[in-house]
Amino acid sequence: MNVLLVYAHPASTSLNGALKTFTVDRLQRAGHTVQVSDLYAMQWKSQVDADDHVGRDPALPFHASLDSRQAFASGRQSADIAAEQDKLRWADAVILQFPLWWFSMPAILKGWVDRVYAYGFAYGVGEHSDSHWGDRYGEGAMSGKRAMLVVTAGGWASHYGPRGINGPIDDVLFPIQHGILFYPGFDVLPAHVIYRSSRVDAASYPHELEKLGARLDGLASDPVIAYRRQNGGDYQIPELSLRDDLAAGQAGLAVHIAT
Repeated sequence: MNVLLVYAHPASTSLNGALKTFTVDRLQRAGHTVQVSDLYAMQWKSQVDADDHVGRDPALPFHASLDSRQAFASGRQSADIAAEQDKLRWADAVILQFPLWWFSMPAILKGWVDRVYAYGFAYGVGEHSDSHWGDRYGEGAMSGKRAMLVVTAGGWASHYGPRGINGPIDDVLFPIQHGILFYPGFDVLPAHVIYRSSRVDAASYPHELEKLGARLDGLASDPVIAYRRQNGGDYQIPELSLRDDLAAGQAGLAVHIAT
């Protein structure tokens, strides 16, 4: 497979840096071809602004989504955006690796999504009708590709357990896994999370590598999260609410996973 690793940590000598090196080596040894987008090393520009649309008329008011659509459709996106989109087209699988900062991804990685997921590329595509509400949530440009998060967290696993104070880890990561990944069509594998990251030492590090290695070995074959497809019949269109007969009496994020 062609694998794109989008990596967001500022220190190459960190635990995350070591995990990135291990991931690339493990995948390559298994015969995969790997590209790495090391966002800090690339000095990735995080903010969306008018400069993303090369040659736009500066007299016109800036509108983030409309400018994104016009730049993508006319081939006038900034070069860094176009290059990352080419990597996504090339990839069969994408890994987003990052530390969990304030219950989400680092700003530089969110900025990668904000800019690379252009209107017409990752969203705003497909037929809109009474039976089909755009190519998204299981459809879209990333259909047929796999994706997985590799996340380090400072808290204990119990802090992110079913009754943990931080909330269940699947709920914490839902906006990333269901929104950023499943929305444009990725098949999403369960996240690989390393807890108590600051306590990983020489004794526990080999065990963490063993667990991560097993997940990487299953990148092409492990079962993915059974998110419900938007246009698969489970949702009422155009309301986009789950049918009353599915997960009856239940609410919350888990109802969007078929059981």
